[in-house]
Amino acid sequence: MRIGIDLGGTKIEGLVLDKGGVERERLRVPTPAGSYEEDVEAIVELIAGLERKAGQRCTIGVAHPGAISPATGLVKNANSTRLNGRPLKADLEHRLDREVRLANDANCFAVSEASDGAAAGCSIVFGVILGTGVGGGGRGQRVGARGVALGLLDQHHRDPVHDRIKDLALRATQLVRLLELYFRVAFRTREDFEKFLGDHWRMVVRLAP
Repeated sequence: MRIGIDLGGTKIEGLVLDKGGVERERLRVPTPAGSYEEDVEAIVELIAGLERKAGQRCTIGVAHPGAISPATGLVKNANSTRLNGRPLKADLEHRLDREVRLANDANCFAVSEASDGAAAGCSIVFGVILGTGVGGGGRGQRVGARGVALGLLDQHHRDPVHDRIKDLALRATQLVRLLELYFRVAFRTREDFEKFLGDHWRMVVRLAP
């Protein structure tokens, strides 16, 4: 079985999938408000709880804000700034005594929707997460299944609902800029881009609870 972890700014959620991709277990805990070390501990404990429910040792994947630098192996560009400059992959693998696969959360979202979600069957997918931070990721023919992390647009939003609504106009402008950046990466020419318009691509937006 497989465990997927979503490391967010306000919550950490995990689920267990069987070989057929069917959800078997799910747990959710608040993201610690303190230190990076507390984040690692919360992830490890969440995985332990899921494995107890599953009754077996599982493979692990973690979706996280920001990206892992291929040069240093450290997290960079995360809106949860205490992750930046930290060896999250190495620390989790040490604690869990196995390989842990990590990827940008927006890329994971986009790949999931492209595989069997709202964008299934589309050649080009652009996904945007409106959560503690705003991020975009994509899956396309040139970019490949791993996608391209486009980064976070802001650090935090305030909690009141009316403040979040007031910010949507600004975020809409930011989303347009993300789209422009993504398509410059995904296509060599404007003609290539135009060939995938219409039914060939989808933008999927998720409002993270």
